[in-house]
Amino acid sequence: MKRSAALNDLEARLGHRFDRPELLSRALTHASMSGPGREDNQRLEFLGDRVLGLVMAEALLDRDPTAAEGALAPRYNALVRKETCAEVAAACGIGEALRLGRSERMSGGRRKMALLGDAMEAVIAAVYADGGFDAAKALILRLWGDRIDRVERDARDPKTALQEWAQGRGLSPPAYVETGREGPDHQPVFTIEARLTTGESASAVASSKRQAEQAAAAELLDRLEGRQ
Repeated sequence: MKRSAALNDLEARLGHRFDRPELLSRALTHASMSGPGREDNQRLEFLGDRVLGLVMAEALLDRDPTAAEGALAPRYNALVRKETCAEVAAACGIGEALRLGRSERMSGGRRKMALLGDAMEAVIAAVYADGGFDAAKALILRLWGDRIDRVERDARDPKTALQEWAQGRGLSPPAYVETGREGPDHQPVFTIEARLTTGESASAVASSKRQAEQAAAAELLDRLEGRQ
């Protein structure tokens, strides 16, 4: 398969050069674009979810050899949840490279958390199929970066964590304001802004209000605590 400039750029951001670039192409193909001779990324997503889970379980055990299962489970869930996969996908530009049908493109599919998270898992599986477990593990640890080290904070509900931050400083609880809505009624995409009374704010986009609120809270908390 001949590589496009877009695939070359994405390979560079991922840090993996594919021997079989068709695997990456398949990982980026949403079901809305599948058809004769063109496979979508659903089977790869299924595999990538399992590879990600194994890598994260191993990483958490290595970093905290004395932690009980009850302490490890919420950290693990925070690292492998769809929201985190979508954040990582957006950070390395997977959204721009997605192959979507017209309806998905028109409804903001490149920004949808579910599509981004699924594509990230599919890309992990593509790397696994192309280069083996060690290559997939290296990719995951590189892209997740310091999320693994700060997972204890991330394991908390972001809205609860932001409210605790505000209350600890004598502030009113944050407000969540819907500032945008796109797409058809059966598949809306919401933009939510988290606001503090002191003026700080952050926005996020997701396919449900709850997910957008959580993402906006996490974004604002990151800024407030100096992580961005």
